[in-house]
Amino acid sequence: MELRHLRYVVAAAECGSFRRAAKALDIQESAISRRIRDLEDEIGAALFIRHYGGVRLTHAGERFLVRARRALSQIGHAAIDAGSCGRGEAGVVRIGIFSSLASGFLSDLLRTYVGANPGVRPDLIEGGPGDHIISIQRHHLDIAFLTGQPIADECDMAHLWNERVYVALPSDHELALGSEISWADLADRQFIISETDPGPEIHDYLIKHLADLGRHPSVERHRVGRDNLMHLVAMGQGLTLTSEATTATCFPGVVFRPLSEEILPFCAIWSPQNDNPALRRLLSLARTMSKRSKSSLVEALAATAAASLM
Repeated sequence: MELRHLRYVVAAAECGSFRRAAKALDIQESAISRRIRDLEDEIGAALFIRHYGGVRLTHAGERFLVRARRALSQIGHAAIDAGSCGRGEAGVVRIGIFSSLASGFLSDLLRTYVGANPGVRPDLIEGGPGDHIISIQRHHLDIAFLTGQPIADECDMAHLWNERVYVALPSDHELALGSEISWADLADRQFIISETDPGPEIHDYLIKHLADLGRHPSVERHRVGRDNLMHLVAMGQGLTLTSEATTATCFPGVVFRPLSEEILPFCAIWSPQNDNPALRRLLSLARTMSKRSKSSLVEALAATAAASLM
């Protein structure tokens, strides 16, 4: 039994004759008559009663028609679904994130992607670089957005955007009076971080930069997430560092000040063996938005330089 046999039966039943069905399908009448006869011989039951004016379904034919139509409908839906997934218009894209979605490039990227691909569901997973890289390598994640340039064997990587590093401090702190903070200002301060990501990365960042000043920072770990950590900052328990995207979120009693000349690069990591079309559409959009963002930054810097010369 072939798919075309089902189509012949449906067409003959709807048209009431093999001749009209053959015309509708643009094939020879003899082809329909012969194939339907072969089908009847195969299943052991007559599907049509032939008469001078055409054909009509037998009782067995009526039962066969119901399931034949259902089968053709399911196959049609399967083709549509497969085509949508193959073009990246439907499905799921699993995204590992390491930064806030409050604002910035990643927030804009995901909002634009979801708007342009309503049939794709973004599955967001928070975590640290190590876990995300392993998940990419095992194809448990499609893509991860991480800081810096982490080592990820058998993965592709692309730098997409930069964010400034900010210090979170109580609104009544003496350093809150300035518009910017230097590393020298932080030399003898108390810091707090979360035990979960991105706490360990912030700890290493503090150690590295303050060691250059000959200082070993006092860093206290807390078993809380980012939001509760900010409330501890407001209570005067210590300062912490965060990325620029986080500063769009309002935490009562907390202010953010940029850390002088500190820029945090962000990249995308994915497996070149991953054939998820939804991932490819996300990568294409990310690259386009990254180029546009970098061009805008260059133009802004050029305009600033020109203004300073006037």
